[in-house]
Amino acid sequence: MKKTKLPGENISLKTKKTEDPLVMQWLNTQSNLMDSLRYLVENEIALNGVRNLQAFVPMERSRLQSSNSPVIPQENEARPQVSAGLEQMAAAKEEAPAAPVVPSAEPAVEEEFDDDDIEAWS
Repeated sequence: MKKTKLPGENISLKTKKTEDPLVMQWLNTQSNLMDSLRYLVENEIALNGVRNLQAFVPMERSRLQSSNSPVIPQENEARPQVSAGLEQMAAAKEEAPAAPVVPSAEPAVEEEFDDDDIEAWS
């Protein structure tokens, strides 16, 4: 049985050996990978609620095919077009007052790998 994740616990991620280069470019562009992934999760929950994506996404996806995909501009280059729904979410977030940022007193913890997570990626 899969172990329930608790706040503050580590999760681990593993890329595929055949990972699309654009996915790797995105991962390597992030200055805070966990916060970037958290943002994507928050957007998914806001749009669709809490659900198991594996029931909705196909195992074989062809959305990114590096040979057919354009190189995505970096942060200092032109911003790529964003879908209308995400654009509206971004606008709503910009209008909301920003929560104060409180630095964490906890030291950075090195990620640990969970065998259950690794099995789920296979």
